[in-house]
Amino acid sequence: MKKMKFKNKLSAILGASVILLASACESFLDVNENPNNPEDAPISGLMTNSTFETALNVQRAGSATSNFVQYLASPNPSGGSDVMDQLDYSGTWFNLYNVMTDLNEIVRKAEESGANHYLGAAQVLMALNLGMTVDFFGDVPFSESFNFETVTPAYDDDEILYDRILSLLDEGVANLQRESAISIGGDDFIFAGNVENWIKFGNSLKARFLIHTKNTSSFNASEVLTAVAGGFTSNADDASVTFFEQRFNPWAQVAINNQNLLLGGWISEQFIEALDGTSYPTFDPRLPLMVGTTDEGEFIGVPNGAGRGDAPEQGARSTLIPGQYYTSTQSPILIATYAELKFIEAEAALSTDAARAYEAYLTGIEAHMDMLGVADVDKISYLNDPSVSMGASNLTLADIMKEKWVAMFLHPETWNDARRFDYAYKDMTLPENLNPNLNGNFIRRLAYPDSEVSRNGDNVPQVTLLDRIWWDQ
Repeated sequence: MKKMKFKNKLSAILGASVILLASACESFLDVNENPNNPEDAPISGLMTNSTFETALNVQRAGSATSNFVQYLASPNPSGGSDVMDQLDYSGTWFNLYNVMTDLNEIVRKAEESGANHYLGAAQVLMALNLGMTVDFFGDVPFSESFNFETVTPAYDDDEILYDRILSLLDEGVANLQRESAISIGGDDFIFAGNVENWIKFGNSLKARFLIHTKNTSSFNASEVLTAVAGGFTSNADDASVTFFEQRFNPWAQVAINNQNLLLGGWISEQFIEALDGTSYPTFDPRLPLMVGTTDEGEFIGVPNGAGRGDAPEQGARSTLIPGQYYTSTQSPILIATYAELKFIEAEAALSTDAARAYEAYLTGIEAHMDMLGVADVDKISYLNDPSVSMGASNLTLADIMKEKWVAMFLHPETWNDARRFDYAYKDMTLPENLNPNLNGNFIRRLAYPDSEVSRNGDNVPQVTLLDRIWWDQ
């Protein structure tokens, strides 16, 4: 609660300046544009913008992928995201590189001034934004992206970039542990200058990116568990940005827009049936805290790719509705959470320490329920159900991945999980009217954006939506 109050106060003071700074910087921060004389933004302002915009990048990425993992569904038949068409994500690409350009400048300024805490935080955020970019697109520009000596930067290999991501996290944590000539404070929208939380954040992200490599020859479960040990220890440590009166949480805006007949935020039938007792034996008490009911008080989803069908009237299907945990105007955007970390621990420990994996699995469920405010009696009832509390010897990867899927609602990390898991969630079927170019398979990557093809086409790799990121083998 103290953290929330601080962030609300901080947001009221700095909210307008963030938006103005983002707008002012937008014209010269494109990775493929060469600014001759960019204005020299102060390190504090760059940190404000980078922490705020990183959270927005997580939401933007989640918006791009939530239909792929069947959290959301289009109310109209054959919606592009629903059927996994090749769409243009130029805006997503631009926003990711926009933030990385700011972070590169923070690194430069911090190294010059001995501001090690700024340096470490910037390296952690760089790893996160670069990681999201690689996980979406595979090979991407990085090594030549920020010196402005070329407007057509070369593409770096995605596996090599993963080594860089992990190195950035190690370097970031090390710098956060050093003395710093300048202290981070109110210019930090994520942790308000709490360096210990930044260290936990860096370690938690390292566990996230390491678990992505589980199906590769380089995977080492003990490295994941070492990162987990240095990561978040409770929900109070979560990395998030809380919104404010001048700027609504984007998912709240989706819910408000839907009420005003600008349709969005309709819930997939798969998600409803996974929580309402259809696909699994017990009703999940989180469902009414995450999505709305129909006008008749029922939870009814939309089949991905099929649209509303025989329910043309608004109110006949479940949607995101204003005022819930994920959709209040001042709700946080969750960047990384303790609940996620516990599911990572459960997956990493499953093959060698079933008891530890089981304990982490149950703790992850409880952490997410506490986040949503599930009543104790409902939480205990759910956790005691035999289909949930099956015992350490009976815990499977499918159990862990299902509960992580619920706990990561609307978060882009779920698409990484879905690809690693080959979309093997119970009752998750291909959408109707699937993009025929996918040959009956789920999407494995995003296409390079049209803006990049038009400006840097000679360097852009030739790929299809079925070509896999290096760790997705």
